[in-house]
Amino acid sequence: MKDTRLPITGMSCTNCAAAIERKMRELQGVSAASVDFAGEKLKISFDPDQLDERGIIAHVKQIGYGVATGKTELPITGLQDLSDAMRLETLLVGQNGILAASVSYGTERATVEFIPGMTSIAELGVVMRQAGFDLVQAGNTEELEDVEANVRAAELSEQFRMLIIGVIFSLPLILYSMARDCRLAGFSHDQFMMLVPATIVQFIVGWQYYVGAYKSIRAGSANMDVLIVMGSSAAYLSSLGVTLGLVNSPYVYYETGAGIITIIRLGKFLEARAKGQTSAALKALMGLRARTACVIREDAEIQINIESVVVGDTVVVRPGEKVPVDGIICDGRSAFDESMITGESMPVNKGRGDEVIGATINCEGLIKFEATKIGKNTVLSQIIRLVQEAQGSKAPIEKLTDEIGRYFVPVIIGVALLTFIGWLLVAHKEWTQAMINAVAVLVIACPCAIGLATPTAIIVGTAKGAENGILFKNSETLERAGRVSIVVLDKTGTITQGEPEVTDIIAASSQKLSAEEILNITASAELGSEHPLGRAVVKSGKNKGLHLVAPDQFRAVSGFGIRATVADQRVIIGSPRFMLNEGIAIEVLQQDVARLQAEGKTAMIVAVSMHNDPESIQAIGIVAVADTLKPGSVEAIAELRRLGLDVVMITGDNQRTADWIAKQVGIDRVLAEILPGEKAAEVRKLQSAGATTDLSRPVVAMVGDGINDAPALAQADIGIALGTGTDVAIAAAGITLISGDLRGVGRAISLSRGTMQTIVQNLIWAFFYNICLVPIAAFGLLIPMFAAGAMALSSVFVVTNSLRLRGYDMRTFAAPRLLLYKFFRRYRSVWRRR
Repeated sequence: MKDTRLPITGMSCTNCAAAIERKMRELQGVSAASVDFAGEKLKISFDPDQLDERGIIAHVKQIGYGVATGKTELPITGLQDLSDAMRLETLLVGQNGILAASVSYGTERATVEFIPGMTSIAELGVVMRQAGFDLVQAGNTEELEDVEANVRAAELSEQFRMLIIGVIFSLPLILYSMARDCRLAGFSHDQFMMLVPATIVQFIVGWQYYVGAYKSIRAGSANMDVLIVMGSSAAYLSSLGVTLGLVNSPYVYYETGAGIITIIRLGKFLEARAKGQTSAALKALMGLRARTACVIREDAEIQINIESVVVGDTVVVRPGEKVPVDGIICDGRSAFDESMITGESMPVNKGRGDEVIGATINCEGLIKFEATKIGKNTVLSQIIRLVQEAQGSKAPIEKLTDEIGRYFVPVIIGVALLTFIGWLLVAHKEWTQAMINAVAVLVIACPCAIGLATPTAIIVGTAKGAENGILFKNSETLERAGRVSIVVLDKTGTITQGEPEVTDIIAASSQKLSAEEILNITASAELGSEHPLGRAVVKSGKNKGLHLVAPDQFRAVSGFGIRATVADQRVIIGSPRFMLNEGIAIEVLQQDVARLQAEGKTAMIVAVSMHNDPESIQAIGIVAVADTLKPGSVEAIAELRRLGLDVVMITGDNQRTADWIAKQVGIDRVLAEILPGEKAAEVRKLQSAGATTDLSRPVVAMVGDGINDAPALAQADIGIALGTGTDVAIAAAGITLISGDLRGVGRAISLSRGTMQTIVQNLIWAFFYNICLVPIAAFGLLIPMFAAGAMALSSVFVVTNSLRLRGYDMRTFAAPRLLLYKFFRRYRSVWRRR
């Protein structure tokens, strides 16, 4: 299956999104389709053998909507003849995101039609170079990415133009109608004069709503456009009937139809502007990319566009410059500002062999590094991709609102019909009065506010997280993280540095070996180990200048220790439990082991074969290592407690070592001596503890960084991986903390709670608005123009409330409040005193 994201145009409400989803799922070869109304994106999974992007776009257009596509020209070199041009054309058409390509041998240019965000000039350049061609220049680096932004800007500009036309013709019409009703103005047959501006507004300014209503009905649903068209057309057509003498009534309502359309145009314009701001943080991330790079080629420094950098290039970065791509430093040392990626404000010192991240800033010295990741493989590009995927996914609560929106418009049409019949037959009012009340019902209802309540908050929340180095895999994770009640922390590499050091070497009283000899044997045996404890012993041996011998027959026993052969001697190193399993006597070392464990150190017993007899293995001593706490671990756990969470530490270390570390950071609950394969089972136990149903069971988050944490991360309700950990752990997690700072756990949970609180506020407003104002309109207490204004502003309110998340302080866990909260809080004390 192939996944594609297409930017959609022409949607007016969530019912449009639902119609596109439904039609896409009916296509043969499509396994999943989801439309993000707020982000205006279609995410679709399909079988490329049965369908392609061109077919999908054609079906979207057939439904009545559009897809933003772009065209660009790329100057190329290396074309020898017409067959080369045809070969390159075929090659380009086969690339992901390319809809059509035409290569001219005469002009040496390739004209490419593409889907924004699906490909880049850098990727096309790589394909061309691999085929023996090249780009003369990369061209405008933003050209491919800015196509969608240009389409959205054009839509907004058109909205504004139509709004101005609506205001120019509607405002005089409304003022004249008010003066006419008060008998301050008017003349015979002035309805014909009122007909002209009303017609212009109805069928020029309001034509978009007629088209939208037609598309919606043709797709088998009813959206907000249907309500607007029915309401404004009822006012216009009844007035037209009076003007032409077909209807016997002294009243015309041209200003009502024109006012409804113009006011809704105003609301839609403000809504579109506000929606554009919800993705401002993501656009800022995209803008972080460097435009050029200084590389060394043929022993000379040259300045090239970022798209021309290839893996293996030596890149030069001077103080104050941006790092153009990801790579590894080969010369120089400097401090780097990584705040735009990790959210941490302190510069990070790096030297030879350290990784640098594209878009970070070199603060001090000149460095040279080898490019290892370019284009969409860089850390920044992956962050942008993850944020886009999270914003495009649907949270469980959003699926519920979509289902409500599906039935909302038909119900409102039914209420409007009952209103008309009730005023006509029950209240015995004139049909004009009944019609006006029915129109008010049609235009007061706002399905858009319900549809925007969740996605706008999700977009702002995920972007806010990315700004602070917190990546949510999808919106379901963002929603669920706020309900976490238990946080399980792996010890090694999460709470501690994961880089222990040798602290003690103790020889058994029965053996006449020096500490140096014991370290030599231990470090030689651990040369084959990848475990942090083993690496610490090897590092200590090398630092002391010992001659280490590579081991034979090395074997690691997960969670226990190792077996190896060093210089024809069998060596066993591991925990006291491992020694007992192997039948090795350790009584003479028990007291030292207990003392070291009480100090929070890991005691590794070393046993070797004696007198060249491989079967006679005796314990010769202890090598103790200790892991140090990560900076910020104590503060991070205090923050988790402040959030009301139960914090649990899980580790394979012995109980005493685990208790010592837990005491230092303030954790009361410790699960020690847990083997890597048992961590997932322990998480499962915590999930089921005290639960009678799925709804009552605790929500457990697991925080880890290693390969052995991956099963537990997958088992937990929320897996949180540190960005400094392994790719396996990150892949299994729902949340990734790029900086590896444990304090990000509390901030991620806090952000989730703030986002969910905003969603709840939006939904309360949207439902309260519709439930309260629809009956008020039905009882004739609202004129249609006021109803249209209230409907337009309700969507603006929801989007504006979501935008307030941009100022959410995750460090102080200050919850965002409703727009009117400060007002009520300020006057509450005054009211109580009175």
